[in-house]
Amino acid sequence: MQPRRIIVMGVSGVGKTSLAQALAAHFNAVFIEGDDLHPEANVQAMRAGQPLTDEMRAPWLDAVGQAISDIDGDVVATCSALKRAYRDTLRAQVPDLVFLCLEAGEKSIRDRLKTRSDHFMPAALLTSQLETFEPLTDDENHLIIETDCTADEVIAKAIKTLIS
Repeated sequence: MQPRRIIVMGVSGVGKTSLAQALAAHFNAVFIEGDDLHPEANVQAMRAGQPLTDEMRAPWLDAVGQAISDIDGDVVATCSALKRAYRDTLRAQVPDLVFLCLEAGEKSIRDRLKTRSDHFMPAALLTSQLETFEPLTDDENHLIIETDCTADEVIAKAIKTLIS
C-alpha cells in the first residue's frame, strides 16, 4: 500500500497541529510540525507582527517538503500552504500529497488565537493570512474539514473522510 502523505493546512488557529497529531497517532504515522522548520528570521518576523513574504516562505516550504519526502512511510505534517504556488512547491517534492484543508469562521479562529500562549504567531496576523489564502481547486488532491465544532468531532470527521 502506498504511504499516506498528508498536509493539514489552513490559517493560524484553525486547529492544524491538534488534528495532525491526532491523525498521526491514529494512522501510526510520523508527525511533522511545519512551524518547527521555519528559519529563525521568519519566526522573529512573525513575532514582530510582520507577515511573511513569498521569498521568506520559500526556504520553509522547501524544508517542509524535504522533511516529508525523507520519511519512508506514512506522514502527517502541518503547513499553512495558503497559496496555490506554495502547494505546488510542496507537490513538486512530494507528488502524492493530500491536502487536508481546515476551515472555520473567523470569529472561532480569533477566539482560539486569544487563548493560545505557546506560539510565535500573533493573532494580529490572522487578517493577512485570510487575505493571502487561495482556495484549493478541483485539480488539487484535497479534502476540506470544517472545524467549527469540538476537537473530537473534527478528529472523527477527518478520520472518516480520509478512510472513505
